[in-house]
Amino acid sequence: MTTDDPTRRTRTLWALTITSAAGFMIGLDNLIVTTALPAIRQDLGGGIDDLSWTVNAYTLCFAALLMTGSTLGERFGRRRMFVIGLAVFTAASAAAALAPGLPALIAARAVQGLGAAVLLPLTLTLLTVAVPAERRGMAFGIWGGVNGSAVALGPVIGGAVIDQLSWQWIFWLNVPVGLLLLPVSRLRLAESHGSARRLDVPGTLLAASGVFALVLSLVRGESAGWRSAEVLAGFVVGAVLLVVFVRWELRTSSPMLPMRLFRHRAFSVVNAIGLLNFFGLFGSVFLLTQYLQGVQGYSPVEAGVRMLPWTALPIVVTPFAGMLSDRVGSRGILVFGLALQAVGMAWYAAVTAPRVSYAAQVPPLVLSGLGMSLFLAPVANVVMSSVRSDEQGIASGASTSLRNIGGVLGVAVSGAVFSANGGYRSAALFVDGLRPALFIGATAFAVASVAALMLSNRYSRPSRHRAENLGPSGNNTAGPPSTDSRPSTPGPTADDERQPGA
Repeated sequence: MTTDDPTRRTRTLWALTITSAAGFMIGLDNLIVTTALPAIRQDLGGGIDDLSWTVNAYTLCFAALLMTGSTLGERFGRRRMFVIGLAVFTAASAAAALAPGLPALIAARAVQGLGAAVLLPLTLTLLTVAVPAERRGMAFGIWGGVNGSAVALGPVIGGAVIDQLSWQWIFWLNVPVGLLLLPVSRLRLAESHGSARRLDVPGTLLAASGVFALVLSLVRGESAGWRSAEVLAGFVVGAVLLVVFVRWELRTSSPMLPMRLFRHRAFSVVNAIGLLNFFGLFGSVFLLTQYLQGVQGYSPVEAGVRMLPWTALPIVVTPFAGMLSDRVGSRGILVFGLALQAVGMAWYAAVTAPRVSYAAQVPPLVLSGLGMSLFLAPVANVVMSSVRSDEQGIASGASTSLRNIGGVLGVAVSGAVFSANGGYRSAALFVDGLRPALFIGATAFAVASVAALMLSNRYSRPSRHRAENLGPSGNNTAGPPSTDSRPSTPGPTADDERQPGA
């Protein structure tokens, strides 16, 4: 079958549409919730710690279980697990909308994270299987652009819904979308499998418990005291559990996160910069949406509209960044994009004040938005081109998991810095906490930009180096990948750099 076969084109179009819609729904949910935080706080009460858990309960479960969700897809069928994850996410969205208080809301958000953990990594894997290798940069660009549009529209849609209805409706929005995607996914997505790996239950529990202990200490640090036994014990326990997790992954025959993948420099670097990028992004968005409403006095929808210079650019720029990465490689684009985000966030931190004109906020927002646009598609290209075809599901889950762990840590650290330097009692006090928190985010972007220099362009051009078309034995298998990418024969590869763990 050639890449111009009508059946192939139809399957590609359906895969791109369905996976992009699912990614959009998950991305929209994240950004809508941050916009709704002031309304949730006014309705249900709670302080910065409680509000952070409405975000962190979701992202923590999401990050901790992504690898398990990805493994389930590889073993039992990507389409099957995609549909199950979609059903769980949709049902949990309804439960969040019906939550009578913060504990119930936080619990529903955790279940949402579980559904998203199964759903999201499979969007990228299903898309990779359906799209010919030479067109993947463009497909990833469109996928990233649609996901980026969720960033753009999240604050605006969330603001409009909250203004006209209530915060509960930000969760009801997911229900009709999920109900529509369920039958379409079942009928239009081709089933595929990866390597039939066993579930790594001990690894999942160790990773989730370790990250949870660290985040809990970061969230509790200001209120309980940074030198308190509770906080110090959390840091120690979290660190020990993560060390044990790494040792377990090195020894078990079926690791949830194969450490050999990190022997490949491109895979290690791209995941490090992904973690740092989400650290800066989530921590900044968490506080800026509250700043625009609580300090600047905008309504939720007005705040969302004023964030568009930052959030809307990915809709336009990301597809072009994906095509450009096919032609020139990803390293330069990633370095430049992350540097723009660092400059933009530091600039915003420098101009922020209780009373500052919106015109002064636009230039740093534009720089940050352009930088984010240049990050989304190239990073997906590097991740998926740095591993074998039978490991793409694992790689997608690992990459998404580490990025979202970065988001969890970003919200926790930003909240801790904010609480240590400011608070909600006055506009001036809020800005006192916001400014250093934004500088922390800018620093994370800057470090990520420097780290991206370690990528080699030689291995970030999928049109020339198609790991997807190399079988597990390293032989070139011309033509598009099969819908069933289950490996036929395990074994070492011919190219050490392209095939991690060989």
